[in-house]
Amino acid sequence: MCGIVGYVGKQKAAPFILEGLRRLEYRGYDSTGVAILQHGAFRIVKKIGRVANLETEVAKSPLTGTHGIGHTRWATHGGVTDANAHPHLSSDGKIVLIHNGVIENYSAIKKFLLGRGYTFASETDTEVLCNLIAYHYAKQADDAGENRCLAAVRKALLHTQGTYGIVVMCADLPGEMVAARLGSPLILGVGDGENIVASDVSAIVTRTQSVVYLKDGEIVHLTPREFRITTADRATVSPLVDQVTWSVADAEMGTYAHFMEKEIFEQPLALENAMRGRFSADGSTANFGGLNLSASEFRGIERVQFCACGTALHACMVTEHMIERFARVPVECDYASEFRYRNSPLHRNTLFFVMSQSGETIDTLAALREAQRKGYKVLAVSNVVGSTIAREADGGIYQHVGPEVGVASTKAFTSQLLIGAMLALYLGRLRDLSFGDGVEFVRALKAAPDLVRQALAQAPQIKAIAQRYAHHTDMLFLGRLALFPIALEGALKLKEISYLHAEGYPAAEMKHGPIALISEACPSVFFAPQGEILNKIVSSMQEIKARKGPIIAIVTEGVELPAGLADEVIVIPDCHEAVLPIVASIPVQLLSYYIAVERGCDVDKPRNLAKSVTVE
Repeated sequence: MCGIVGYVGKQKAAPFILEGLRRLEYRGYDSTGVAILQHGAFRIVKKIGRVANLETEVAKSPLTGTHGIGHTRWATHGGVTDANAHPHLSSDGKIVLIHNGVIENYSAIKKFLLGRGYTFASETDTEVLCNLIAYHYAKQADDAGENRCLAAVRKALLHTQGTYGIVVMCADLPGEMVAARLGSPLILGVGDGENIVASDVSAIVTRTQSVVYLKDGEIVHLTPREFRITTADRATVSPLVDQVTWSVADAEMGTYAHFMEKEIFEQPLALENAMRGRFSADGSTANFGGLNLSASEFRGIERVQFCACGTALHACMVTEHMIERFARVPVECDYASEFRYRNSPLHRNTLFFVMSQSGETIDTLAALREAQRKGYKVLAVSNVVGSTIAREADGGIYQHVGPEVGVASTKAFTSQLLIGAMLALYLGRLRDLSFGDGVEFVRALKAAPDLVRQALAQAPQIKAIAQRYAHHTDMLFLGRLALFPIALEGALKLKEISYLHAEGYPAAEMKHGPIALISEACPSVFFAPQGEILNKIVSSMQEIKARKGPIIAIVTEGVELPAGLADEVIVIPDCHEAVLPIVASIPVQLLSYYIAVERGCDVDKPRNLAKSVTVE
């Protein structure tokens, strides 16, 4: 979950590392630090808070070396202090290390090292690993058969349990660097007379579009002009160099106030990109090129299981509704973090899907591996080409929406909803969805970007509503059927970026307990679209109104609510039920965004959160 940048080359390392840390700050912003090798010793600067604090400190005494590492932290072990910030230096001054992940057996290792004279300045598991590498480095003979630092890292990792993405430098070996990964992403950027290692492509694209996605268990030794990848048992790996297909401009904020605002308004284009080239020539079904299963194999599927976390799980819940509605296939959604540890009975003809914007979510990756271990095919929906989940899945679908920097997912979420609807269409057409219904479905999906543009046009009205309700401390989001997960997502968005307490419920569940929360101080956001259960939703609204609860109603065109029932009404286009969850997401995204802005919150970097969760 932390941001990692390492540079070996011919130019000053610090400016590039600081720029990379700014681009990775969404991965962690409790503290930051940089270590540069100069004149045979490490100069380390660390500060709690944002990268700007680090830049101010570095400016007091510029760093001139061409070999360095930097880190932006999301705290796991140890509080947010300068001492706990990365990089960490071994007590003998020989080894410096940055780390993403958790070393689970750090306590036993620390006890071992204390008995051998190593000292510790922090509370972190990372410093323990750093000293363990120093211990093996000190024991390593100069003629060990490979680079001494590489050999020390390899031996140290044999004794660790947990997850890691690490970058290591040794004071005795200028111009060299060692990196390794297990369960935490690392990417190698291949440049001209320089090589870079980072936890995310966004830190690399300013210097090179050529990248190597390291796999679990791989260790890479870098110099400015070459790199060599090996496994734990020293086997050499032939690298596959990929080309990044987006530019640095895609990850810039532009004229928007926040990345989240930019990404909300990018959604029409993101949806167009997600569906481009994915419909059949006759316009009656969806096509996916990377599923690696034949139509007959799909017809043999009797159940579908989705595993995901957070926002992605809400997208899966909508997809569950769509597949059961249009393809008549039973679907189950599970928290990825729970699936791994449960022993639930699974139908033998079950197809698994995992969904993760980053493709690195550790719980979702663990669920994928557990399903495969049990002999099931697992397909993935992900936005990041080359991510671990994308590589390990048996097939999958890329979202193609470009980088999403805001911690609170918006365009990735609606593209997941779109892909879920397309999956429902594809499976439905393999079964009993008629040609005509398929054509209507495709037309509806193709109309989604323009419908979202219409919903975005309500932004000024929604901003005004947000300003009126920003002082509240509790809010409920209520929907039914496919809009219940959108209620969950709306509540999550508000919690994430404004720190208000919010909950999502099926509207009919209010009378089974949550209605006790209703008062003038607790507004409710209702989804009230045109349809057969509109009257039921209106009845739930009246129960709230009878108890003086303020109501914000999100209705589709043509819905007429009883006079005075809703305090605020937001109108979105009436549309096909497969597209409705996408369009209905827009008002709650905007409402959450504008409430957070009104409350003075840091929208793109909410407290205690980071974009990609790569630790359990």
